[in-house]
Amino acid sequence: MPMASNLLLIFMLFLFLSPEIHSLSFQINNFHSNSNVVYDGDAKPINESITFNGELGWAIYTQNLLLCDHTNFKTHFSFLMKNNNNSNGGLAFFLAPFEFSPPLNSSPSFLGLYNSTQLIQPSQSQILHVEFDTFPNPEWDPPFKHIGINKNSISSSIYSPWNSTNQKTLVWISYNSTAKNLSVSFNNENNNNYTTLSLQIDLMEILPEKVTIGFSAALVEDLSIEFWEFSSNLDGNYENDNEKSTDMNLLAVLIAWVGVFVIAIISIIIISLIRKKKKDDYEEHGAMKLASIYSDLNKEEALKPRRFSYTYLAMATDNFAKKRKLGEGGFGEVFEARLPGANKTVAVKKIFKSSRQGKREYISEVKIINGMKHKNLVQLIGWCHESSDDSEFLLVYEFMPNGTLHSHLFGDRPPLSWPIRYKISLGLASALLYLHEERENSVVHRDIKSSNVLLDSDFTAKLSDFGLARLAKHELNSKRPKLVGTFGYMAPEYISSRQASKESDIFSYGVVLLEIVSGKKCCDHSGKGLIELAWDAYGRGELVKAILDKKLGVEFVEEREVERLSMVGLWCVHPDSTQRPSIKQVIQVLSFQEAMPNLPLEMPLPTFNHASWVYKLNVAYPEENLSMTCNLNPLRS
Repeated sequence: MPMASNLLLIFMLFLFLSPEIHSLSFQINNFHSNSNVVYDGDAKPINESITFNGELGWAIYTQNLLLCDHTNFKTHFSFLMKNNNNSNGGLAFFLAPFEFSPPLNSSPSFLGLYNSTQLIQPSQSQILHVEFDTFPNPEWDPPFKHIGINKNSISSSIYSPWNSTNQKTLVWISYNSTAKNLSVSFNNENNNNYTTLSLQIDLMEILPEKVTIGFSAALVEDLSIEFWEFSSNLDGNYENDNEKSTDMNLLAVLIAWVGVFVIAIISIIIISLIRKKKKDDYEEHGAMKLASIYSDLNKEEALKPRRFSYTYLAMATDNFAKKRKLGEGGFGEVFEARLPGANKTVAVKKIFKSSRQGKREYISEVKIINGMKHKNLVQLIGWCHESSDDSEFLLVYEFMPNGTLHSHLFGDRPPLSWPIRYKISLGLASALLYLHEERENSVVHRDIKSSNVLLDSDFTAKLSDFGLARLAKHELNSKRPKLVGTFGYMAPEYISSRQASKESDIFSYGVVLLEIVSGKKCCDHSGKGLIELAWDAYGRGELVKAILDKKLGVEFVEEREVERLSMVGLWCVHPDSTQRPSIKQVIQVLSFQEAMPNLPLEMPLPTFNHASWVYKLNVAYPEENLSMTCNLNPLRS
């Protein structure tokens, strides 16, 4: 059982790592490939080193150092300041409270660690730093370049002359908690003479328990830190005094973890039995559902897609050759196929054999889309479920020669003109009107996004991928709904409640509208999500100017349509689902039959618990096809 072996590994790790829980140790020889150092200002990793080149920069280690009365540490690093003679600033190694951020209004003279208020009131600072100063400031520095130890001040408590003369400087810093002593030793690369500074200091008096370590630099040209080592531990006297209690603690840890391990093994056995039964029930239930669907599809009177043989579809795709592959999603691959004898090009979706969720989607799609016919829905032509081991699931759709909306907005296909973008917006709205209002049993799509909008030869929008769709009445009656879809397009109340609705579909549609207008993805790593950027621009009265896709020439754009599409997009993504329009209202406004909505200048917050964090997801998951399915209990406030 893989889970059992994983638990055993975790158990052994806890057992052996517990005594070192307060230690921090690392060695970095290549900063470019190390993710544990973050950068700000004019600092960045270049050619395996940290490079500072500008006014102010910081490089900070992400994990905290835990200090106590018995914590020792030592660090060793080297740096090279190539233009030392032209520098008016310097470098500092510092210890500060965990999650330290550069203070407001800090100037290069303060090495980016203090501001004038902190210098006047040192009690507001909790910083210890070792500085390598190339510019003697007469207000607080000695009259020469120096290395100094500074405590809550830009003025060094102790210092020594220093001149790197464009040579690499090697530095060793250590702290002994018993002696309450901080020592700094340094020399130049080609000099065997070491200089040492020592300062009597109790770090616990000036620093909190959790400490950030890092470097800051100011007004330097081409300064690089080439490697960095750090380690901390408990001092020997403390360990000896507590040897007996440590042994007892280890014994207690051992007994506790043995108990946890035994309970975990028993739990795994029980869970495995339950899962096996659920799997058997699922497969039996799935087979029954398939049999029922196939029975319905094979009725002569049904307006049905046709059933294809696996051999026929394999021939049509050259045995699913790579050159035929159009794309790949979370649950399967899509191939271009030429149906033998029919002179017709189609798209074949082949579900991954290992994807249980993909098979669920297959059943759902065949069941939901069978009998649907609308000019703005991708037509399901046929289906296949057969092979030697009965494990192949395939769907056959009409072929869309112009690919997806996503590929034109963000991919390598030609950008779309404004008239085509507006046509696509109306076409997608027409598809939703059919699903939400015109069918006897309305359907909630649950995964509306730009990559699920396909374009035919005339750039008519066709909504696709009904694997996650549900009949609205079934979704409302579902006792344990699952969160499915794509982050960035999900409505906040849907993430919180897991209850999809017409309103959550409208939210997703609104996100697509904003993407169509702006040519920007709904989510990226640049900071704010597209929804927030658009609403901020609307609040400033610059909605069209701020978000209109720069690839669109202004002379080819109908400004009234841009304004309407942008406003309707914001209306649809209103955080309060009760304030969103119906799809019928959307079409009326986009067709200039009704006035534009009156929206608040500031984006409202969701009016229910647990949902405001949904907007943070707009910058967390930028991948175009990041679809997910999971059980997610609403967070507790």
